[in-house]
Amino acid sequence: MNTADVTRSRYIPWLFVAGFAIVFAVNGTMIGMAVGSFSGLYTPKPRDRGLHYNEVIAAQQARDALGWRVEPTWRPGSDDLEIAVFDRAGRPLAGAQVAVALVRPAEKGAVVGVAMEAVDIGRHAGHVALPARGNWDVDISVEQGGQRFAQTRRMFLR
Repeated sequence: MNTADVTRSRYIPWLFVAGFAIVFAVNGTMIGMAVGSFSGLYTPKPRDRGLHYNEVIAAQQARDALGWRVEPTWRPGSDDLEIAVFDRAGRPLAGAQVAVALVRPAEKGAVVGVAMEAVDIGRHAGHVALPARGNWDVDISVEQGGQRFAQTRRMFLR
């Protein structure tokens, strides 16, 4: 064996160490970015929601018992959101108050409120200045005569 081979073979274990150090650094960076970008929590107080789960189920059953139906429609040319509300029999729900909030499903950060106005019996509309196009959760809340109906629809708004 000549001296060039001995010198070269001395560095081979250090190449493995350097390779593993690069892998650990990249994995550490990816883990840090993943943990810092999304907590994995959908609600602000998940423990409280879990403790009151039976109340949540009862509220959903009361909502379903109303039999109300909402139909959101997005008008991309004018950036208007229309909500049609129907009762159990399929008739437009008169005298209802409609509130709408838009939330990005991936970001769950900023909520975009939409001022809704009645345009016809059972129909409400509002203009939306979207900060970004794409998938949005449309949180719809309808109140009429002391009864409340809430539903979330996922829509692609462009």
